[in-house]
Amino acid sequence: MKKVKSLSVFFPVHNEAGNINRVIESTLAILPKLTKKWEIIVVNDGSTDKTGQVVEKLIEKEPRIRMITHNRNYGYGSALKDGFYNASYEWIVFTDGDGQFDFGEVTKFLEKADQADLVIGYRIDRQDPFIRKLFGWGWTFLANLLLGIKVKDVDCGFKLVKKEVIDAIPRLASIRGGMISPELLAKTKKAGFKITQVGVHHFPRQEGKQTGAELKVIFESFLDLAKLWWQLR
Repeated sequence: MKKVKSLSVFFPVHNEAGNINRVIESTLAILPKLTKKWEIIVVNDGSTDKTGQVVEKLIEKEPRIRMITHNRNYGYGSALKDGFYNASYEWIVFTDGDGQFDFGEVTKFLEKADQADLVIGYRIDRQDPFIRKLFGWGWTFLANLLLGIKVKDVDCGFKLVKKEVIDAIPRLASIRGGMISPELLAKTKKAGFKITQVGVHHFPRQEGKQTGAELKVIFESFLDLAKLWWQLR
């Protein structure tokens, strides 16, 4: 099992009271095996359930866990940016707080750490409704076409990136969930950093429900993607 000097882990969450305890407990079981210096950050994006209380109880037991709380739901992009820009250590890994990924598969990402500066996951047997899969395929195709990033799954919520990359590239601007990943990948590539991919298993959600984008938001995201393409030309 490959180890690193230090690792920041963060989870973007919105109304994940039924999942976040299990997600963090499974992370705590493997994290000390990967590095001596680590932290866990939960970005609580305006949850209206008991997500905050669940995380606070975990913080009482483990001071290396901390929480950033938004006073309202600003969106997935904002949550990711807060995670990236508040991380302290050499490598930063994030995965969604809904439990649809196995954090133990972070070892696959770390095995690639000597080969790339950004390692992105692609979902094996994606466990989402057909319409989400269809939109995901179309979004990845368009992002690849416009930005030349050549990835299998642009929006997979499991990525490992060097803090050096986050510090070096122009500050991420996207708020929309669909835009933050294409922006990160395009700016990383343009800055000359190396990107690689690994397959990760995707599991059905056990608690809570997914939030789907409205057609208006999807249309605006396509406009944002076109603007990003124009800016990076």
